[in-house]
Amino acid sequence: MDNTRVTRRARIALAIAAGTVLTAVAVQIPASATATPAAPHRAAVASAAAHSSLSARAADDTYYKDAEGKTGQALKDSLHRIISSTQTGKLTYSQVWDALKETDQDPDNGENVILLYTGRSQSKNSNGGNPDDWNREHVWAKSHGDFGTDTGPGTDIHHLRPEDVSVNSIRGNKDFDNGGTKVDEAPGNSTDDDSFEPRDAVKGDVARMILYMAVRYDGGDAFPDLEPNDNVDNGSQPHIGRLSVLKQWSQEDPPDTFEKRRNQVIFDKYQHNRNPFIDHPEWVDEIW
Repeated sequence: MDNTRVTRRARIALAIAAGTVLTAVAVQIPASATATPAAPHRAAVASAAAHSSLSARAADDTYYKDAEGKTGQALKDSLHRIISSTQTGKLTYSQVWDALKETDQDPDNGENVILLYTGRSQSKNSNGGNPDDWNREHVWAKSHGDFGTDTGPGTDIHHLRPEDVSVNSIRGNKDFDNGGTKVDEAPGNSTDDDSFEPRDAVKGDVARMILYMAVRYDGGDAFPDLEPNDNVDNGSQPHIGRLSVLKQWSQEDPPDTFEKRRNQVIFDKYQHNRNPFIDHPEWVDEIW
């Protein structure tokens, strides 16, 4: 037998064994650990997604243990306690810039971020206030409850996303609903006087971010009690609609790899809490 082949096979076997051990260890990384920066290649992103999936499954036995078997208000209350008590990392508004450069990194280009509504890949360094720059979009509009940009709901990156400055302005503080006229600068999005409809690929993302905010901020920590309703044109009230539409969007657009990776990066590196509706989208109907 060719000794060279034997040696090569032995090396391959060792490499596979080492990879298995590393995967097992990755699942046990504590919440306070620093996440490995995402690589700008599809293969690396797919590998990271696999680890994220494993971590999310492992979380059912630990992170979500107290929510098991609950429904309705009891489930909502339990999830609130979980995601608020584990949010040990809280950002300032200026720190949000750098966090979004990592949470929303383009999987095909590590120098760019993906903008929420336009879907455009844009340089991480083109953030600012010019019309074609990207800025920090509050998916739960900060005027709905008047919580501003102080540390808390105003800096919670589970609902903050990069977006083109002018498109962000078009969305403004409108509620979410179907219909309206097309947004020329953001194909697939529509708007009217009191509502905004995002492109199909992120409808579920928007819904799950809104519902996360409703569970995380319930009025018990000096911030408004945020709650979705089935109205539009909510103004400065701590409500955003339209709930029936948001539920539909969550069903039609389930969590994808990008959204799951984002949830994991926030958990591992920044806030150390999770969006439960990304891990368990079925909980939307269990609560609302």
